[in-house]
Amino acid sequence: MTRWGIRYDRRYTAPLFITSILVGAHLSFGILESYRAILLAIGTAVAAELVLSRLLRDRWPHLSSAYISGISVGILIRTPLYWPFAVASLLTITSKYVLRFRGKHLWNPSNFGICAMLFLAPHAVAPLSVQWGNNLWPMLVIWILGSVIIWRIRRFHICATYVGGFILFGFIRTLVTGDSFLAELSPITGPMYQLFVFFMITDPKTTVSSKRGRIAVAFAIAFVEMLFRLGEVVHAPFYALFVVGPIALLIEMWREGRLVGAEGGTVGAHA
Repeated sequence: MTRWGIRYDRRYTAPLFITSILVGAHLSFGILESYRAILLAIGTAVAAELVLSRLLRDRWPHLSSAYISGISVGILIRTPLYWPFAVASLLTITSKYVLRFRGKHLWNPSNFGICAMLFLAPHAVAPLSVQWGNNLWPMLVIWILGSVIIWRIRRFHICATYVGGFILFGFIRTLVTGDSFLAELSPITGPMYQLFVFFMITDPKTTVSSKRGRIAVAFAIAFVEMLFRLGEVVHAPFYALFVVGPIALLIEMWREGRLVGAEGGTVGAHA
């Protein structure tokens, strides 16, 4: 609550941050294919969220998540066509309501939508990193700002673990491929990784509950990404999260189920 009686909703922090990334990047480098494309991505995501929430949950949703999903799709997908932006946003939001287990959606929505498009329509879309360079100074500003925000919401350990793992496995890749260490590290300075590190792998709805678990999962994502890169898979980080994230959540649910079952058995034995 401010001195003027205005309450700030923390759910707006992430949308404001991702908007600042978009505005700064576009003013500096002109990254957008068109304003219509990103507005289409955001509009589709918001509309899908409103319709599905009313139909399946009988309530109006808070739209910050849909906005983040739509703008992520609009930034990360590169294509001169319009339909991929709408389809990717629709897949992104629909996955939250359809691909669920025990009341939770297993995949990060934006990551799911983007992976689906990269896999199903590789002739029509490409990720942002392929078409935008790795200019260090603008990315450094974004990293500093993003780190402060992520620190405040107590998720910095995820980002730090993943970046540390990326550096470690980058060194290992040099031993296998013979490429220079800087060449292996250069992808992480690109704009795609800003969204991947600060928004996708830190998503509270699709990460495990314990701090140690989140650290282990972030390290596992970096490891699986290394395997994909060694296999010359272009979209390695997206696919690594697509594989590791749901497996980690399912393992946590299984362990929680065993714990509840054990506690129930103990109570029954004493009864």
